[in-house]
Amino acid sequence: MLFGVLPYPQIDPIALAIGPIAIRWYALAYIAGLVIGWWLIRRIAVAPPATMSRQHADDFVTWAAIGVILGGRLGYVLFYKPGFYIENPLAILTVWQGGMSFHGGLLGVTLAIVLYARKHRIELFAFADLVAIVAPQGLFFGRLANFINGELWGRVTDVSWAMVFPTGGPLPRHPSQLYQAFLEGVLLFGVVVVAWKLLGLRRRPGFICGLFWAGYGVARILGELWREPDAHLGYLHGGWLTMGMLLSLPLVAFGAWLIARALRRPPLPA
Repeated sequence: MLFGVLPYPQIDPIALAIGPIAIRWYALAYIAGLVIGWWLIRRIAVAPPATMSRQHADDFVTWAAIGVILGGRLGYVLFYKPGFYIENPLAILTVWQGGMSFHGGLLGVTLAIVLYARKHRIELFAFADLVAIVAPQGLFFGRLANFINGELWGRVTDVSWAMVFPTGGPLPRHPSQLYQAFLEGVLLFGVVVVAWKLLGLRRRPGFICGLFWAGYGVARILGELWREPDAHLGYLHGGWLTMGMLLSLPLVAFGAWLIARALRRPPLPA
């Protein structure tokens, strides 16, 4: 071990194996995010101003899971490796080999929210606010799974908490997965909860959702400053712009529009 470098904890990516069936931490991260999100949204859905019933929260879990998985996979295919998957279309189905995009997953869940709200005649923006409150938890668990898998590591550095990742070469790197777990998970969750619970902004439908979109975009851009860009993409411009940054800029803009829209409209009665 190099001086001043923390040892990388060698955690088996497979959490549990029963014969030929292997359950990975990555899959458990998705399950944990959905289950905890479902539990929390059931609690807040009926808080004034009530948006929907707990039964609606129960039903939407399946819609959210489909949106996350399909959107995340298709987003990775389209944003990160379109050429490879055009030549190998069957590889799109090999989700167990990794390759999920948060930006694609976000679009998938957004589509699920729109379709579910329309089907059940739920106020769209108030519904989106509820989902936005629970979303950072899924991001937190997902980044922890990235760390356990030893993937998406950071750039080479000499900070005292750097780590040598098994697939990252011999040089110490930022544990950027943990940075992103804090920024996108812990910090963003704290921001949306304060806005919803303490500042009373849940009475302005769309504000919390806009705060999540813009907040995630900013958090992702900051996280990309320490994260090593994908090897097959590298830097897109000037030795600093990455695909993650580029895809996050529209999120910030759209989030700012949602916030401005919410503030222009009168608040719901308490």
